[in-house]
Amino acid sequence: MSVADEFTALYGYAPQGVWAAPGRVNLIGEYTDFNEGFVMPLALPHTAVAAVARRDDGLLRLHSADVEGPVVELAADALRPLSDSGGWAAYPAGVVWALRAAGHPVGGADLHLSSTVPTGAGLSSSAALEVVTALALNELYELGLTKRELALLAQRAENAFVGVPCGVMDQMASAACEAGRVLHLDCRDLGVRQVPFDLAAHGLRLLVVDTRVRHELGDGAYAERRAGCEAGARALGVTHLRDVLYAELPDALRQLDDERVRRYVRHVVSDDHRVARVVALLDAGDVRGIGPVLTEGHASLRDDLRISCPELNLAVAAAERAGALGARMTGGGFGGSAVALVEAADADTVTKAVTEAFAAAGFTPPRVFEAEPSRGARRVA
Repeated sequence: MSVADEFTALYGYAPQGVWAAPGRVNLIGEYTDFNEGFVMPLALPHTAVAAVARRDDGLLRLHSADVEGPVVELAADALRPLSDSGGWAAYPAGVVWALRAAGHPVGGADLHLSSTVPTGAGLSSSAALEVVTALALNELYELGLTKRELALLAQRAENAFVGVPCGVMDQMASAACEAGRVLHLDCRDLGVRQVPFDLAAHGLRLLVVDTRVRHELGDGAYAERRAGCEAGARALGVTHLRDVLYAELPDALRQLDDERVRRYVRHVVSDDHRVARVVALLDAGDVRGIGPVLTEGHASLRDDLRISCPELNLAVAAAERAGALGARMTGGGFGGSAVALVEAADADTVTKAVTEAFAAAGFTPPRVFEAEPSRGARRVA
């Protein structure tokens, strides 16, 4: 049964449309977005799909095919940040709140959602829910908002309504990525460049290893890193760490007394530099050359930012031992996923090696799949 048919069975009438928004995997540039730095995400083929109809009575009804439970009913004019809006339902509800708070005339809606984006895997399942909701309401209420504006409102929903102080990368990737390309995003002005990333043409694949270790970014660890980065920027006299040039990093580190803040600053400034290196390599047609840069990024996330975990470290190490050109954890950390750049001929070998390494360590079997650069949010019916 399609999502539209499920909507009809649930609410007793047909939806006005069906929209989809993808999850994302980040190739390089981690914890740089809220520092107004640079990132390089690509959209996954995995999407959150929403069948939606407008309501004019101010009632918001939300249902997920993926979560057991009844329809969540909320009054649009009673939505309040950081309130209990039904767990997963906080993400679409937060979008309604953010749209209304920005002055857009959004009333109620009936939504039925289904997602193939793994939750808690560092692949932006929450951003996909937010962006698909924003896209649907933008069209149904004829708001005329751009993808950039929708991404910012979705980020506002997650920051202020749900309470996760994320940057804008996830929402921009879900809204604006293009098939066959990786998004080079400047998180200061949201300038974008769609960089060709045709792995198949180079005989390569990008594997995602979902460790199935579920993270929870609302637990304070993410917020602590963000606060540490902000403290580093203040100590260095800059607005954001983006303003610290890589060539100036040794001098900047000597100005920081707090060892923890020093590590965070080193990671962010170095990862911004790694993004620039990856862009240069891709522009030169040296796709294989980005492998070592990914591996450097993992070491920084593991040792400086300290957001990795044994499963992620094992995924990276096992992939590289089996012939991966480079690998790193991706996303917010403390679980979630890793990516590995591999020769197409080695994909099965790397997958087998990672799976066997997890079994030998007594870890939950990982889920390994190919990341194909896919299209961003769009209407599908």
